[in-house]
Amino acid sequence: MTDERSDDAGDATGPEMGDAATGADAAAGAGGPPHVSRLDLAAVDTHRAREVTSVERAEWAGVLVPVIERADSHHLLFTERAADMRNHAGEMSFPGGGYEVDDGDLETTALREAREEIGLEPMTADVIGPLDDLPGPYGHVVRPFVARVPDRTYDPDEREVANVVVISVSDLTAPGVYENETRSHPDRGTARLPFFRVDGHVVWGLTGFIVRTLLDLTTDWNPPDRGTRLGPRPDDEHDAPAGWPEK
Repeated sequence: MTDERSDDAGDATGPEMGDAATGADAAAGAGGPPHVSRLDLAAVDTHRAREVTSVERAEWAGVLVPVIERADSHHLLFTERAADMRNHAGEMSFPGGGYEVDDGDLETTALREAREEIGLEPMTADVIGPLDDLPGPYGHVVRPFVARVPDRTYDPDEREVANVVVISVSDLTAPGVYENETRSHPDRGTARLPFFRVDGHVVWGLTGFIVRTLLDLTTDWNPPDRGTRLGPRPDDEHDAPAGWPEK
């Protein structure tokens, strides 16, 4: 990655935000979402992704959302960032990074970064289509691309990626795994963020938004906070960029 400000889809607000809210802000309701295991990837192909057009291309990031097909369930491939990275060290993200002029488009950006980070050859990725653009906390915009990728062992670049982590859709939608939490930061304001906690791994922030968007689009998953506005609070004086998803 070449741009530390926009080189991942990691977290919308960063780990330095304040303590998680409790009580009503926790969204893991008693019933929990239904247990689903497969993604209807055709829904991505026909989806008209919402695009942000007010940001210069140099302030964009392309992210690959790798889907692995197995007999029991679809799985998503995440990267665990290296512990000595300057930003978002040790956090879960998807392969991705900042747009470079030679890329030509953001899909190429996502594929280039996936090759650099985990050794995925672009020709082996079957890109299905984009999800909605997501504004980040530093003024950049992330465009995620969903792609089928081979079920194999990947070779992460240890300078950026500590581990490749594959998590099943079944586990991501299991009751008690998902909740939203409110986080506050003196400069970036207050935001309600999605969290997925699976086997010691925590997927949250922009990566959590991407997972949430994908599940909402491609499954009949019914999270307990459906209808709740996620993202920055509209009345917060340090509101983050406009355009956060409402789920």
